[in-house]
Amino acid sequence: MKRVIKDTVLILLGIASATFGLKGFLIPNHFIDGGAMGISMLASQFSSISLGIFIILINTPFILLGKRLLGNAFALKTSLAIVGLSTSLSFISIPLVTTDPILIAVFGGVFLGAGIGFAMRGGAVIDGTEVLAIYLSKKLGATVGDIMLGINALIFSIAAYLMGVEIALYSLLTYLAASKALDFIVEGIEEYVGVTIVSDYCEEVRLVIIEKLNRGVTVYSGKKGYGKRGDTENVDVLYSVITRLEINRMYTEIEKIDPNAFIVMHSVKDTKGGMIKQRSLKA
Repeated sequence: MKRVIKDTVLILLGIASATFGLKGFLIPNHFIDGGAMGISMLASQFSSISLGIFIILINTPFILLGKRLLGNAFALKTSLAIVGLSTSLSFISIPLVTTDPILIAVFGGVFLGAGIGFAMRGGAVIDGTEVLAIYLSKKLGATVGDIMLGINALIFSIAAYLMGVEIALYSLLTYLAASKALDFIVEGIEEYVGVTIVSDYCEEVRLVIIEKLNRGVTVYSGKKGYGKRGDTENVDVLYSVITRLEINRMYTEIEKIDPNAFIVMHSVKDTKGGMIKQRSLKA
């Protein structure tokens, strides 16, 4: 029940943010976004059918595809989120915030992207294009990002032909702002970072990470290769997961022990369990 309440709050927050971005900035000024939302907005501008109806119609195939790929729970949440957004757009009135095209593109995109991000944190989507991109990536062998880029390039090309190049370029700026806001909401400022450490003072470094940084450490047994002949030497390899805000402190503590320690970092999408600082909005 606690999880259901949390997901519901996040989805409602996403609907509210997206509605404000669309009705307060984008729709009155005829700007569009990318993805299924952009297709819906483009179609509604050249039709008597409302945007809310187009959002439901265009996202329905993606919901069915999502049910197949991601399960019934995802499909149910997404259906409710999309119907909620459609209803909100149809019945809630929001005054125009600004007519400045830069402010419209940036802040309209930020509120829309944040809305999509909050919905995703709640286990749903209000723009189903990424579901299609996941499906096509498995069929075509391309990355999700490449497929999304291709889809949105087609959408903005059509927008440039129908609405003019200037509006299409501002709409592209909207999409970029929405993407950044979505990434910030989903990944957060405290993006996880996996850290691999090889040091001659392995035990001292391990104790520092546990005691001073209060983070868990996994110790692997490995071999260190060096020299032209490829000589090897047994070595312990440390692995820990921290947030990006903790990187500088870890560097400082390790440098006190071993300035020559070999450190490799990579981004980690998400974690579960262990001694990890949890995100406040983690789904």
